[in-house]
Amino acid sequence: MPTAVRTIKRGGSRFYVDPVNAEKLPGVTSVVGMLPKPFLVYWAARLTAETAVQNLDAVRSIAERDAEGAVDYLRHAHSRYTKLRAGIGSDAHDLFERMIRGEAIGRVHPDLEPYRAGFAEFLDAVRPELVSAEDIAWSDEHQYAGSFDAILRVRLSEDGTPDHENGEWHTLIVDWKTSKSAYPDVALQMSAYANADRMISPDGTSEPMPELDGAAVLHITPEGWTFKPVRVDREVFDVFLTLRRIFEWDRGLSKTVFGRAIAKSVGRLVTGTQRRA
Repeated sequence: MPTAVRTIKRGGSRFYVDPVNAEKLPGVTSVVGMLPKPFLVYWAARLTAETAVQNLDAVRSIAERDAEGAVDYLRHAHSRYTKLRAGIGSDAHDLFERMIRGEAIGRVHPDLEPYRAGFAEFLDAVRPELVSAEDIAWSDEHQYAGSFDAILRVRLSEDGTPDHENGEWHTLIVDWKTSKSAYPDVALQMSAYANADRMISPDGTSEPMPELDGAAVLHITPEGWTFKPVRVDREVFDVFLTLRRIFEWDRGLSKTVFGRAIAKSVGRLVTGTQRRA
C-alpha cells in the first residue's frame, strides 16, 4: 500500500523522505537557495534603517531600558517582514488551490480579498483545466524532490493568448507567486519540476510526470495579475543541476576536505602560580 511522502528540516534545508527506503532528497527550493543573492544584504539593511526611522520613539524607549533588546528589535526587522509575507503567501496558495479545484469561496479576510479577486479573474480569462495540484515532483535520476503548485491544460492561440474556441490545448506546469515581483530563479525551480521523473500524490501514489508543453507563472499582487510563460529548457535545467551539485558540496563534501592535523602548536604553559591563583 502506498505511503505518503514526509518532509524534514535539517540545517535550514528541507528534505523529502522516500517512504520505501527512507532515502532523503533535498527540496527544490533548498537547492535553488544555493544561488547567490547579494541584493538581499542591501534589502535587509535598508529595511532595518527604515524600521529605525519610522519607529524612532519606540526604539529610543526600548534602548533606554534594554539596549540589547533595541538592537534585536532592529536586526530582526527583515525576519518579521519575511514571516508576515510568507503567512500571506501560504494563505493565498491555500485559497488558490481551493478555487482551482472548484470549491465555492465565500468571504475571505480583507488582506486576502485582492488575491481572491485576481485569481477569479485569471480563471475567467484563461479557463484552465486542472490536471494536478500540490503533488510532489520526484527525480530518481538527479536526486531531488519538491511540491509544485499545479499542472493545467489551457487552450492557446498561435500567439500564445487564450482562445477558448479554436485554441490548441497546452499542458503547463504552473507556479503561483504572490511576492512583490516574480524573480528569474522561478525558472530554475520550475525546470526542476518539469524534468522530474514522476509525481507523487498526497496518499503516496506514484505515476510518471505527464508530458508537458511548457511552464508558466501566475503572478498575483493586490494591484493585479499576469500569466507569463517560463523557460524550462535544457539550458535552464543545467543551471539547476549545477546548484544541485553545489548543494551536495555545501551540505556534505565540504565537510570532508580537511584531514587530521599533521602538526599543530603546543598548548600554552600554565605555571604553578596560575594554578594556585
